[in-house]
Amino acid sequence: MKKKLFLLFASFIVLTLKAQEHKHVILVTIDGFRPDFYFEDKWNTPNLKQMLREGVHAYGVNSVFPSVTYPSHTTIVTGVQPADHGIYFNGVFEPDSTTGKIYWNFNEITSPTIWKAAKSAGLKVASLMWPASAGAPIDFNISDIGSMGEEVREKYAWPKGIMDTIRREVFSGKQEIKWGEDEYNAQTAAWVIRNKKPNLMTIHLISVDHAEHTVGREGQMVEDAIHEADRSIGIIRQAIKDAGMEHNTLLIVTGDHGFYNVEKSINPNVWLAKAGLLDPQDESNWKARFFQVGGAAFLFLRDEHDQQTKKQVLKMLKSLPSEEKKYFRIVDAAQMKEIGANPHVSFALSGLSGAAFGKEVTGEAILSGEGGTHGYFPNTRNIQTGFIAIAPNIKKGLEIKQLDLRDVTVFVKEYLNLDLPTARGRSSVKYYNAVN
Repeated sequence: MKKKLFLLFASFIVLTLKAQEHKHVILVTIDGFRPDFYFEDKWNTPNLKQMLREGVHAYGVNSVFPSVTYPSHTTIVTGVQPADHGIYFNGVFEPDSTTGKIYWNFNEITSPTIWKAAKSAGLKVASLMWPASAGAPIDFNISDIGSMGEEVREKYAWPKGIMDTIRREVFSGKQEIKWGEDEYNAQTAAWVIRNKKPNLMTIHLISVDHAEHTVGREGQMVEDAIHEADRSIGIIRQAIKDAGMEHNTLLIVTGDHGFYNVEKSINPNVWLAKAGLLDPQDESNWKARFFQVGGAAFLFLRDEHDQQTKKQVLKMLKSLPSEEKKYFRIVDAAQMKEIGANPHVSFALSGLSGAAFGKEVTGEAILSGEGGTHGYFPNTRNIQTGFIAIAPNIKKGLEIKQLDLRDVTVFVKEYLNLDLPTARGRSSVKYYNAVN
C-alpha cells in the first residue's frame, strides 16, 4: 500500500513539474529571406530543408510598407503595423537635415512587445542583433544599432560586461567580433542558449540582405550568404539540443522582406525641384519632399495639411511621359491607411519594372541602377519573405499558403501563453496536432 501511495505521489509530482515547466521560443530572422531558399534545390540550405520536412512552412509571408528591416522586425515583436508601433522606416525622416539617424532605440516603439510580455510573465528573455532593441527589457541583449558604432553597441549591451564575457567564453578572448557575419552571431546565440536557456530569444542574421543589395537576387555572393545563414541555423539547432530544450522549444526561422533586382534609379525629388517645390541648394527650403526607402518613396509636405501642394505634386506625376510613369505606381492615402503605413505621409510611390528610388535632386530623374533592393508595396511574390517552424506536436510538412508578419507574433504569444492582447495576427493553434 505504501509503495502504491509513493508511486502515486511521485507521478503527481512529475505531472506537476511538467505542467509548471516553461517552454522556449527561439525566433530567428534571416534578413532578406526568400521562400525559394528552402523550396528550390539550387540553394545549399540543408538545415532549412530539414526544418521544412519536420515542421510547418509558409508559401509566402507578407511584409509591411515599406518592406524594410526595422519596421518589419518591429511588427514581428509587436503584432501590429508601423502606424501603430511607430517605427515607420529604417531611418528617421529629418525635415531640415540628413544626419542618418535611425530607429535603433527601444523607447521609440509605441506598442507592447513580446519581450516585455515575456518579462512580465517571469520568463527569461534574450536578444541578439535585433533592430530597435537597444534599452529593451531583455535579460541578455546585444542590439542592432546600425551605423552608430561599436561603442554604442557596447554601451547598450546588457547585462554590463556581457560583450567581454562573449569575447572570452565564445571567441577565446578575441577583441574584434564581426557582428555583421552570421556565424559569429550564431556562435554567440548558441552560447546564450546553452548557458542561459532563455524562454524567448530573438536573433537577427543579416548577411543575406547585404549580398542581395550588392548583386541582386542571384549570384555566388547570395549563394554563399544563404549557405552561411543555413549553417548558422544548424549551430542554433544543435545548441537547443545541447541545452536539453528540444522537447519543449518552438524554433521559428522567418524574415522581413524579399528582394527585387534593380535596373533603374528613379529620383522623384528632381521633379519636385523642377516644379519649384524644393530648393536643391538648401535642403531646409521645401514645400514637398520625397523620402526614398529603396523600392518606395514617401511624400512629406512641409505643412501636413497643405492639400494644394499635394494636388500639385499628383498632377505633376500624372503628367509625366509614359516612359517615366511606367517605373512607379502611386499608393494613395486610403491604401496607406489600410496597410498601416506612416500616417503622416501624404502618399507614396512604389517602384515597378525593376525600378528603385534614389536621393538625387538635380540632373536626370531616371538613371541606371544595379544590385537589388526592397521596400516595395508588399503585394508581390518577390517581396514576400519565408517562414518555417518546428516544435513538438507541430504538423510535419504542412504548408500554409500565406502568412502576415503579425501572425509570427501570435505563434510566439500562443506558444508561451503571453498576455499580449494588442497583437493582431491570426491564431496558430490549428498548426499543431495536439493542444500545445
